[in-house]
Amino acid sequence: MSTYVLVHGAWHSGECWERVVPLLAAAGHRVVAPTLTGYGDTAHLLGPEVGLETHVDDIVGLITEEDLTDVVLVGHSYAGLVISSTANQLPDRIAQLVYLDAMVPEDGETAADVMPFTQAMIDQALASESGWRIPPLVGMDPSGGLFGVTDPADVAWLRSMMSDQSVRCLQQPVRLDNPAVNAIPRTHIHCVANVPPGMSRRPVPAIQPNGSPAQVWELETGHDCMITMPGELAELLLKLG
Repeated sequence: MSTYVLVHGAWHSGECWERVVPLLAAAGHRVVAPTLTGYGDTAHLLGPEVGLETHVDDIVGLITEEDLTDVVLVGHSYAGLVISSTANQLPDRIAQLVYLDAMVPEDGETAADVMPFTQAMIDQALASESGWRIPPLVGMDPSGGLFGVTDPADVAWLRSMMSDQSVRCLQQPVRLDNPAVNAIPRTHIHCVANVPPGMSRRPVPAIQPNGSPAQVWELETGHDCMITMPGELAELLLKLG
């Protein structure tokens, strides 16, 4: 059996995977859905010093301290950066990288390089009273919901777990300079409904870094598919375990 490590994106917490975890566990897999430093129940730890490297350390520390191997490492949204740098440090422990509607970086790239629209968030944060806080994005969802979530009860639940992000998360570069990381298979899952303007993603190269054909799946839902389509998402993830 595999171990799934589910890494949430910006402003969210590990709680967002609540509907997916039992579905993977029921198939006999170990599932871990941590909350990154500065989010959710660790929001009190958020400060200007918290950045991408902090979150990479979170996941590297989890995997090494728990002695996890054969890991299916899933990164949602911003966490595409986190899982990339994590795999760079621990390639022998990672069986699969899953970019879930995520930023997919090259070595040395920041969030703004991968998705240029984030530069506006960086500029606004630097010019704000705090000089570093980025509040959750609201009002950008064409569906009228929040990150593709439209059910009122689900929107309220999502809002309850959201917190600010430090601008440093979008400024620090990803490290992908370990040749061993190229051997790790990659899977891309794209959420293709109600994509906000300016959120265009890079095309996935036809050939993965390990030389195999690209594996790209689509879900007909908004960005937070772990909330809106947990069963369909779990079904895809179980194909990798």
